[in-house]
Amino acid sequence: MNLPFSFRLLIMAFVSAVWANSAFAVEITPFRTTNLNPLIQIYGLPSETSSTVLAAGSSQLQLTQDIASLYSTKSTANEHILLDGELYRWTLAGRYGITDRLELGLELPVTLQGGGFLDGFIMDWHRAFGLPQGGRDTAPKNKLRYYYSRNGVKQLDMSHASGGIGDLSILGAYRLFEQQIDTDHDTLALRSQLKLPTGDSASLRGSGGVDIALFLSGAMNRRTEWGTLGLFASVGGLYTSDGDILKNQRENFVGFGNAGLGWSPADWLSFKVQCSLTSAFYNQSSLSELGKATALLTTGGTLKLPGNYQLDIAVGEDIAVATAPDVTFHLGLSRKF
Repeated sequence: MNLPFSFRLLIMAFVSAVWANSAFAVEITPFRTTNLNPLIQIYGLPSETSSTVLAAGSSQLQLTQDIASLYSTKSTANEHILLDGELYRWTLAGRYGITDRLELGLELPVTLQGGGFLDGFIMDWHRAFGLPQGGRDTAPKNKLRYYYSRNGVKQLDMSHASGGIGDLSILGAYRLFEQQIDTDHDTLALRSQLKLPTGDSASLRGSGGVDIALFLSGAMNRRTEWGTLGLFASVGGLYTSDGDILKNQRENFVGFGNAGLGWSPADWLSFKVQCSLTSAFYNQSSLSELGKATALLTTGGTLKLPGNYQLDIAVGEDIAVATAPDVTFHLGLSRKF
């Protein structure tokens, strides 16, 4: 196939730029996001899963914004659930290197839940690609309703928008291994998270209980002639106290993990894909929204900005249908000091 000369010139310029900048490519790290199913995001499921531990005296601040839209309804012989709404979550997190192996941090979310504005956009998207609407097209538009009943008894009913601070988390990390040879970089860390009940559980801004997570995180970054290739993964467990939400159906121990890969062709850009999994958070339920393992796929990238800032841009999707929001839009701005 003969390509126009101008198009071939453009390809050659792109390849040359990639080649020239690959030695300074952005390191591949996980997206700092989590499952925003309204009945899961109240627990201490970690969003910070990086295996890089800050050096002594170094710090990092990060502000993330997630917008999640969901519509899911299902009935069985003894259960009925409706989750219809949008969730907006802003999270301010800070980390500080105590020693070259130990870091501590804090994370505080602010959550707003309401009817939102994305129903029409999502229906048009599904229609354009021939995807099922799942009942969204027949439901009231841009309304909030979270409802769950079991054996004819109402367990949850929320229909009024609300916003405020969520549950505060204390973060910790200990470097187990780090090796850097030229631009190749391998890391392994033990991470922990303690979530405290500072948010209002009646408005689903918290669980009303204390949660503890402990997990391993690792990553490998390798420079090639086409840029940096990276792999990352984490695996661990979460203990959640019964709290205030569906406490008679709580699974107090939940397993979780993520895995992802990325490619950084230049010193200012990387592309990443990440899959996050958990075991079920609730028992005595056959509903996907409660009693099934969850799976969330997040795709996007990172832009390196002037002033040592980095910007994550990503979109999440429930690859295990109804276990996570239909779509989550993620932005994360961070800076190291």
